Amino acid sequence: MKEINKFFYKIICLIFIFFSAHAESKVLSIGSSEAKVKVKVFSSLTCPHCASFHENIYEKLKDEYIDKGLVSFEHHAFPLDLAALNAEIIIRCNMNTSLNSGDMKFKLLTEMYNKQKMWAVGSDIDKINSLIKKIGINFELSNEKMDTCFKNEQIQDEILEQRIEAQKKYKIESTPTIIINEKKYSGKVDYKQFKKAIDRNL
Repeated sequence: MKEINKFFYKIICLIFIFFSAHAESKVLSIGSSEAKVKVKVFSSLTCPHCASFHENIYEKLKDEYIDKGLVSFEHHAFPLDLAALNAEIIIRCNMNTSLNSGDMKFKLLTEMYNKQKMWAVGSDIDKINSLIKKIGINFELSNEKMDTCFKNEQIQDEILEQRIEAQKKYKIESTPTIIINEKKYSGKVDYKQFKKAIDRNL
């Protein structure tokens, strides 16, 4: 409970910092920077609808548009709880060379969503962190490195600033929220609707 309260306290503190001295937040991106269509997805790694979006839409989008250079895709962290924040931290815990590429980070992001029901359970944050680390181990991250990342306030602040920035700019009310060329889409969106929205911008 103490750790959860700290999570929300930090968000409140960063809101004041954000409005007084804003710094551009880092996001995870994949695809060509020259792509005509820019897709931004604001999601929480503990959100079941976000996991469903990633499985049913992102994977198809990658094959049909991203890998062909037609769409650039950005994952914007919008953690709804401490568990989601810590999972995001591990994705950014890129101390190994192989994890520095956007593609590898997205593979780890995909694995977090694929195994969401395994690690995003209960309220015992120590147990959740242990389950998250089991995923990170498969991506060349040692337990020691992940423990160090969990305590890295710079990474925490980057992620939470990203959430505050999104709330201010796009008025995010639910996850996932999708922005296609700066047009906002929220609620349930199937791949057919998503594809139609992209094709209109090509």
